[in-house]
Parts: sequence; structure tokens; C-alpha cells
Amino acid sequence: MARTRDRVFGVALRILRSESEAAEVTQETFLSAWRNLKQLSGDQFGSWVHRIAANRALMKLRHEKMVSQVEESLDSPQFTERGSLIDTVADWAPDAEGQTLDAELQRAIEQASQGLPEEQRRVFMLRDIEGLTYEEISEITGDSVPALKSRLHRARLAMRAAIDRFYTERTA
Repeated sequence: MARTRDRVFGVALRILRSESEAAEVTQETFLSAWRNLKQLSGDQFGSWVHRIAANRALMKLRHEKMVSQVEESLDSPQFTERGSLIDTVADWAPDAEGQTLDAELQRAIEQASQGLPEEQRRVFMLRDIEGLTYEEISEITGDSVPALKSRLHRARLAMRAAIDRFYTERTA
């Protein structure tokens, strides 16, 4: 240890550029070497301890860099004292263009639903707009559940085609 102490300290100092941290790494290095002395094969103690010192110093440097980055990001104005984000949350409120698009889409959906055959439109409105169950719709209309499911399927396909046409026209 006496023969390699200065070399270990020098390696740590060159990596960390701080005498106090280099002294700490030197101490950790020799403690680690003493704990793992059984793993050493041959008489390469100097180079083995040198590697331990370099690895410990690099790990310390990485750790300090990570801590520094976290502290820097926490100190930035985008975080509150409690660590929650501010001023970086996206504004999800619809803009004028979005509101216009929503209104146009709503009109297209209304027109498409008005263009459905009466039986399909009734099932579509009761199930998808009003949220009734098939059994409730069956009681109201007197139709069987399988017939309702079939009509609703055809209504949804027609509605999907109308919405597809709306978006196709908007992008063309």
C-alpha cells in the first residue's frame, strides 16, 4: 500500500481534479482492494489497485455529473419548489382552426347520420349516442338483438365512410 499510495492518489487526482475527492477515492480503493485481496492472482498488485482507483474515480465523476444535471434541472424555472412542472404543459385548448374543424366534422357527422336509412339511424342514435343496451333498444323498437346488431354494424360502416370522406376532402 505504501508503494502504490501516491500513484493511486495521482490517478484519482487527474480524473477528479480535487484533492479531497482524490483522497476519498484513494481510501475507498485500498479498502476495496483489501476486501477483494483473495481475487488477486500473481504479483500484479500495483496495476490491479491502479485499475480499481481509476474505476472508482470515474464512477464518482459520473455520479457527480448525474447529480449536477438533476440539480440543474430542478433549479430551472420550469419546476416549482415541490418539483412539479410549470409552464411546459401543452395547451390543449382548441384553437380557432381546431374549433372550425370540430364544427365542420360535427356537421358532416350529422349529415351522414341523417342520410342513414331510418332503421339504421334509430339504432345508431339509441346505441352510440344515447348509450342504451341492445336489450333496451329491443324493448323500444320491438326488433331482435341480432337484427339490431346487424343494423348498427351497417350504420357504423356508413358513418365511418362519411368521416373518411370528410378527412379526405380536408386533406385534398
